[in-house]
Amino acid sequence: MVQGILAKKIGMTQVFGDSGELIAVTVVQAGPCVVVQRRTSENDGHEAAQLGLVAGKPPRRVSKALQGSFAKAGVPPTRVLCEVPVADGSEVKAGDTVLCDIFAAGEVIRVVGTSKGKGFQGAVKRHHFRGGAASHGSMFHRAPGGIGPSAYPSRVFPGTRMAGRMGGDKTTLKHVKVVKVDLERNLLFLKGAVPGGRNALLRLVKG
Repeated sequence: MVQGILAKKIGMTQVFGDSGELIAVTVVQAGPCVVVQRRTSENDGHEAAQLGLVAGKPPRRVSKALQGSFAKAGVPPTRVLCEVPVADGSEVKAGDTVLCDIFAAGEVIRVVGTSKGKGFQGAVKRHHFRGGAASHGSMFHRAPGGIGPSAYPSRVFPGTRMAGRMGGDKTTLKHVKVVKVDLERNLLFLKGAVPGGRNALLRLVKG
């Protein structure tokens, strides 16, 4: 059995739980996906499946190598490809369809996506620095402070927390609960927020 699926973030809303509590959820369109290639331990060293997200317009240009992969699987070309793990002993083959029914309500999964890019930001917003006094004449409000000694080693160590580009990073959320599954519309309702903005691509993996 395939242990993951590709999804697209729709947005956030609220649903009522079984006991009447109001739960903030993120709605994602999970699939449908097709298996383009099957990775095996004998040939590739690991058990996985390469999935293609069947959504939106087909790609305008496809390389000859990918054209051969899609033709061998007997599926139309897709814009997005990604690998997900496969359970040992499962009979998954190229051309199979993967839907959101691999998940169930109450299940806990991992969500992998790209966080929102926030551009060039200062140390206060980027690293939650406290900042200086807000009084008049302090001349030290949102500055980062000292970034290294001048005499020795006379340089700034790599990894020093400073201003710079923020966001736009690969982000993994663990222990995300599936609140509801809508099989007819291929929708999953995930508890809380997930990385990325609307229409962001996500990879949902079991466990």
